Amino acid sequence: MDQDQSTGKAEGTNGQSLRLELDDSQVTSLYANFCRVASTPEEVILDLALNTDPSGGPVQRVKLSQRVILNHYTAKRLVALLSATVKRHEQFFGPLETDVRKRVQPELAAMSR
Repeated sequence: MDQDQSTGKAEGTNGQSLRLELDDSQVTSLYANFCRVASTPEEVILDLALNTDPSGGPVQRVKLSQRVILNHYTAKRLVALLSATVKRHEQFFGPLETDVRKRVQPELAAMSR
């Protein structure tokens, strides 16, 4: 079943459109600033965690809090949905720099003047 998260509609295996109602009354939220991805021939494994010392040190201990295991089809759909979401964000707010050193250096240069 393919699902478009933005509309809540899904397309079943026979091509018919379905409307999904998601019950989020029992959902718990997680904030993660660290992720690790691994895979097997059958699955994609996504580990999420909070790195409380992202500035770095010789050894960093990151306690994993959540593991999401997906089949490759669902992982591919997730990649497409995340990519579209980030693209919309960047169109509105500007590019996201994922290299922390590039984001921090201009600020440090400004503070040293």
